[in-house]
Amino acid sequence: MDVLNSLYNEIIGFLGIGKAWELLQSGDYSVFTTYDGVVSLIYPIIPLLLILEFILGLIYKKPQTKVYKVNFIIYVFNRFIVRFIAIAMVTFIIGWLQPYSLFQTEMTWYWIIYGYIVWEFGHFLYHYWGHKVRLFWCLHSTHHAPEQMNLSVTHAHFFLEAPYADAIRTTVCILLGVEPALLFLIMFIDGTYGAFIHIGENVMKDGKLGFLNKIILTPSHHRVHHARNPLYMDTNFCNLLNIWDKIFGTYQEVNEDVAIEYGITRKMDSGNFFDVYFGEFIALFHDVRKAPGFKNKIKYLIMPPGWSHTGEHQTAKLVRNTYLQEQMVKE
Repeated sequence: MDVLNSLYNEIIGFLGIGKAWELLQSGDYSVFTTYDGVVSLIYPIIPLLLILEFILGLIYKKPQTKVYKVNFIIYVFNRFIVRFIAIAMVTFIIGWLQPYSLFQTEMTWYWIIYGYIVWEFGHFLYHYWGHKVRLFWCLHSTHHAPEQMNLSVTHAHFFLEAPYADAIRTTVCILLGVEPALLFLIMFIDGTYGAFIHIGENVMKDGKLGFLNKIILTPSHHRVHHARNPLYMDTNFCNLLNIWDKIFGTYQEVNEDVAIEYGITRKMDSGNFFDVYFGEFIALFHDVRKAPGFKNKIKYLIMPPGWSHTGEHQTAKLVRNTYLQEQMVKE
């Protein structure tokens, strides 16, 4: 019976309907006009879209079974070992760093805009380093391993990535004056939208969201980010506001002549949980073990993926620049 209850609670938790069900049982429907009520109605949207996406995949005969299977295993695995780590990290950093913040924001519309811009900067830093530092890439690569894009990719993360990401984003926000209540509101908005931008072509064909494609980061932009094509490598690191990508020169729209190829450049079995989850760590271990001298071993940890002590580098930056130069010659 306990097993069935645990399974029931996990399903309810995955669907995000627990809070809404509690509020419905209270009989006071006016609570749905409050912040908690609105949040309880938003939480189930992504899980329900994921289910719709999978059903449409079956109808269109594009179920992407391998991707869903591995990402489901990752979700279950992470549930056992990561439940409280990220929130504990955020709480610790707030208590530690808030006394050193430059100033304090308030819950007003202009501070929300400010807070989101600051949060997006923190997100850009974490995401950029996740692609440019080999050790951090080992944490992040699990999210890029799927060779198709759909909402289940939202759950494909190495268990330590969330604490690492939240440590950087929270540190930036707290030191730049974003108060905790505003921070948690932004985290909720960002988490919900960050899941949505992984929506697959079964539900949203081009993912450009019309005129919004010129204003914010859309699923189309994020599909570019997940591509392994040389043109698209290491671009579109932002989550909602693409302001920092445009400032730092990492913004890239989809090129209709360059079909997106999802996944990572390392040869791997994207249907194998252990290769998806631990493969980059194993590859890094082998590189460090074979590297001559302590300095080169350290460099393999901190230099970008593709760096080699032999000088035969294949980093994303070099691959992309070579591709762009070749395209310019052709034109």
